[in-house]
Amino acid sequence: MPVQRKMSEQEREKALKRILAQEKANLTLPLLGVSIALMAVFGFMGVLDAIGSMNMPFEPIDYAIFAALAMFGPYGFYMSSREKDIKEIETRLPDFLRDVAEAGRFGMTLADAIVVASSGRYGRLTPEIKKMAAQISWGVPATEALRLFSERVKTPMVQRVVAIIVKSSDAGGDVADVLTMVSHDTKENQLTEDERRIAMSTYVAVIYISFMVFLVTIWILNVTFLPKMVEASTSLTNTTAIAGSSPLAANLPEVVYQIKIAFFVATIVHGLGDGILAGVLDNGKIPTGLRHSFIMLLIALFGFLVI
Repeated sequence: MPVQRKMSEQEREKALKRILAQEKANLTLPLLGVSIALMAVFGFMGVLDAIGSMNMPFEPIDYAIFAALAMFGPYGFYMSSREKDIKEIETRLPDFLRDVAEAGRFGMTLADAIVVASSGRYGRLTPEIKKMAAQISWGVPATEALRLFSERVKTPMVQRVVAIIVKSSDAGGDVADVLTMVSHDTKENQLTEDERRIAMSTYVAVIYISFMVFLVTIWILNVTFLPKMVEASTSLTNTTAIAGSSPLAANLPEVVYQIKIAFFVATIVHGLGDGILAGVLDNGKIPTGLRHSFIMLLIALFGFLVI
């Protein structure tokens, strides 16, 4: 078993540099930068089309939704994937804590118990445990390895668990009993959170249904009501006397076009707002709601292309 020893400042600095070199790069900022660049490109294309500088294949308003899709899609799906990975790590955390507690009851130190547990299988949590074991083998204290783990995952649950374990270890108490208690408490919190998400999934489905109803309503107006308005304006313009007394009759096709643009803008706002709300109801975080916004905007885009 590895023997925990006190590190000098120079050894500690070298160990931390090796740890940081192994850290997985956080793609949030680069991906956000690419999304903003794509949004700017589509926005610029829309402006060029609007002022007539270039003949684009789509309407200027279409480029607005292309820009929104480019902005929210990659970032939203990346954050959702990251949240899924963290969720899987948190799900296996109680099993890891239980195994470390059992090893501690056999007389192992916290550092030795973590190294022994690194040979187990904990799904997405396994690479993090192996990383902690490697850090301990380099001479990093077990409590420091746990702190670095909490900084990598960076969720309230993991940070709370690590804080309790670190304080218990620093106080010199029975870490095994504390680990068992924390494991049970974490499992109970996860069951409560799962029940909440199951209950909220119904409301997320209601949001999608309401958005589809909104699109169907707009579709009905576009295929029934607005064409009848154009037909009425044509009949009025054919009658010179009536057309002269009704300026709206001559301008009605343009008014109908503006109404369609208003419907399109309303759909974009509806999709963005409903998607963010769905994400907040799902896991309480706005960035993951951007995935729902992307899906709704994509549905709206195809719907209006058909219309």
